[in-house]
Amino acid sequence: MLIPREERKKIHQYLFQEGVVVAKKDFNQPKHEEIDTRNLFVIKALQSLTSKGFVKTQFSWQYYYYTLTDEGVDFLRTELNIPEGILPLTRLKNAPAERPQRGGFRGPRRGGAEGGYRRRARD
Repeated sequence: MLIPREERKKIHQYLFQEGVVVAKKDFNQPKHEEIDTRNLFVIKALQSLTSKGFVKTQFSWQYYYYTLTDEGVDFLRTELNIPEGILPLTRLKNAPAERPQRGGFRGPRRGGAEGGYRRRARD
């Protein structure tokens, strides 16, 4: 399918920026939810990248899920003239979040005598 160069560039830029694209299987949908282009152009452009091995496709519940592969990152980097230091959002490593310690301060135990252990005294 012939896709205008500007539309293909929008799709490739979004794919490189996010690392993933989700498209509903609706070929008559006038606009894609995320990208400002026709949904048919998105599906067909990513179908082409899938056949070249640059994108992995998963289909579930009438939605296409496209994930960028390592070869796809290299291909889009050369096609879009993006420097080496920039990566898709799915490839960035987040710093581990600071977690509060579990439990906190509990204070002294409450209960009966002798450490709270109840047992009948034997004679």
